[in-house]
Amino acid sequence: MPVNLDPDAALMLRARQGDGGAFTELVEKYKQPVLNLAFRTLRDLTEAEDLAQNVFVQVWKAAPRYEPTAKFSTWLFTIARNLCLNEIRRRSRHPAESLDQTRDDADDQPLYQVEDKRVAPATEELLRGELVEKVDAALAGLPENQRTALLLCRQEDLSYEEIAAVLGCSLSATKSLIHRARETLKLQLKPYLQTGVWEEKK
Repeated sequence: MPVNLDPDAALMLRARQGDGGAFTELVEKYKQPVLNLAFRTLRDLTEAEDLAQNVFVQVWKAAPRYEPTAKFSTWLFTIARNLCLNEIRRRSRHPAESLDQTRDDADDQPLYQVEDKRVAPATEELLRGELVEKVDAALAGLPENQRTALLLCRQEDLSYEEIAAVLGCSLSATKSLIHRARETLKLQLKPYLQTGVWEEKK
């Protein structure tokens, strides 16, 4: 095992050997950030919870083939973003269907429940407050790649290089996405912060 292996990748390698406790540690650390990304992308809490759970189902299924070629968080958020994009594409094709109908849960038992009481207060905090709602609305109006780049930037353990890897674009393009996202949010939120009146984006 490489000396400089990041701690999360080390946990995942233990999970690859069947260590359920190591996998649980990873779920506990990342379930809220993954849920936040899913919710801010899909704008539906129930579907975000389902998708976040499915992310960890996919991680567990991939454990036997896992190789630490990048930081664990980079690999994890790549899976999360891909599933979010798949759901967005599915919605465009079948807008009336629910996420539950597309989940492969034949023999899988839930690896964790997002509705757990330990998670609910954080979710309620995410949804509570007028300013939070306005920030969410402004985020929802961003192009998907700008929104995802900005949300990943707020994860303290992700560098610009790692965000670029998740998005599949260059470092300079990633920095540009984050800069444009921040500027757009500032422009949209500034009138509200000054007047308390929210103007819908045209």
